[in-house]
Amino acid sequence: MSDPLHLIKLSVGSESVASLAKWQATRAAQGRDGLPRHVTRMWPRRKAELLDGGSIYWVIRGFIRARQRIVRLDEADLGDGVRRCAIVLDPTLVSTAATPRRPFQGWRYLRAADAPVDLTREGTDDELSPQLLAALAEIGVR
Repeated sequence: MSDPLHLIKLSVGSESVASLAKWQATRAAQGRDGLPRHVTRMWPRRKAELLDGGSIYWVIRGFIRARQRIVRLDEADLGDGVRRCAIVLDPTLVSTAATPRRPFQGWRYLRAADAPVDLTREGTDDELSPQLLAALAEIGVR
């Protein structure tokens, strides 16, 4: 397996990793198989690279805060005749080092070399304010 290719996406409406997890636990965010999914109009052209160990990295309140492994890409039918892509995700959210990211629309590819590291210690950065996270990132602590 080569270095995986990842996606990066804004988690609109999420205040924390915990609130993202709470949303993904709802029926509205899950498919018939019970796995969380993110539905998008665009299909990734680099599907094979994403499915070779790739994750979706979630930007929450201006910082990459967590990732989830991409399980597969399914076609989603919302009943309006528009072909959409459902990015099916592993339900486990892995907290990452808080990394600042400016707003953007849609999703972007993220090279493995540019992805933040997973947090391996107990707890997450959820309890830290965005201002403190930004200050820590600016001085290279996070």
